[in-house]
Amino acid sequence: MSTQKALLVPEKLGRPVVQDIQVYTPGPGELLVEIKAVGLNPADWKFQTKEHAAVIKEYPAILGVDIAGVVKDVGEGVTAFGRGDKVLYQGNYVNRNAAFQQYTTVSTDIVSKLPSNLSFEEAATLPAAVTTAAYGLYSTRPSGGERGGAGLTPAWQEGGRGKYTGQPILVIGGSSAVGQAGKYLAVLATGAVELILLQFAKLSGFSPIITTASSHNVALVKSLGATHVIERDAPLAAAVKSITSEPIKLIYDAISEKDTQNVAYDVLAPGGTFVIVLQLAVEKSKIDKSKTIIDVYGSPHDPTQRELGMSLWANVARLVENGEIKPNNVEIVPNGLAGIPDALEKLKAGKVSATKLVVQPWQTG
Repeated sequence: MSTQKALLVPEKLGRPVVQDIQVYTPGPGELLVEIKAVGLNPADWKFQTKEHAAVIKEYPAILGVDIAGVVKDVGEGVTAFGRGDKVLYQGNYVNRNAAFQQYTTVSTDIVSKLPSNLSFEEAATLPAAVTTAAYGLYSTRPSGGERGGAGLTPAWQEGGRGKYTGQPILVIGGSSAVGQAGKYLAVLATGAVELILLQFAKLSGFSPIITTASSHNVALVKSLGATHVIERDAPLAAAVKSITSEPIKLIYDAISEKDTQNVAYDVLAPGGTFVIVLQLAVEKSKIDKSKTIIDVYGSPHDPTQRELGMSLWANVARLVENGEIKPNNVEIVPNGLAGIPDALEKLKAGKVSATKLVVQPWQTG
């Protein structure tokens, strides 16, 4: 087990290739994990474009962050995990912590044991989407910064369950992966976030939970917590007014393109909070200082958000086992790591909806 297969980006904007590299040794407080399944995210192709390539600081680079696997070794001082434990967690865009390889390392404080009711492939649909959705709602904003979240009480903590009963929330997306469960992470998990977000909104007690979706995804988003679904092409402000007369004080735009931001911002009530996952694109003439705009940066590896990440990942298994957070639908990518470039092209072309592309690194030839 001295070497492993990894998908390497050899240089900035270079073509990814499968190569043999050394297996890592876990450091103090770390796990060495054999990766069984990896979920793909938009960031995995966007970080290979001129616009976003600066995020990657070291080459050759290994990408990917959605990980499920088995603990193969533990570092000094590790007592909460042992060899053979099945785990899931969000990796990082640092080679020894990244996902597009057969073995990786992670600090134990942001890892969850795999719930008994999930396969590795189902588990790999969750990490980045869960983190981005949760951070957008529950993270606080560091002093003087624009990144963070709405600062709500986390649904898994004491006093958080049902706390916002009777308060409406508007989720723009409807079938992205984040919507089902920051700029970096929004780019990273757009799609899956919305699906997870609906589920957290339900746990927090929001009502009505209004979302936008394509007609073929209406049943899905309702099953995950949406109480009202607006067709994506419908006039948003009028549709929202027909659902509730309460002011909309919280909007999470899990798409965050220029058109969705501007339409949603118009619906947001004065004093409200607007959570976005991409760069701010609201027209300057519309900006109202009473409306707070939050740019999500959903990474448990960020020291400023580590505490929330530890709290979240200590509770993920329980939420999933209780059926309160459900995984996304899975589509297996053939050929292991070698199949990733073609799969990312499919993701880039917008040919994936309400489904997570999942890779099995052990299938690499």
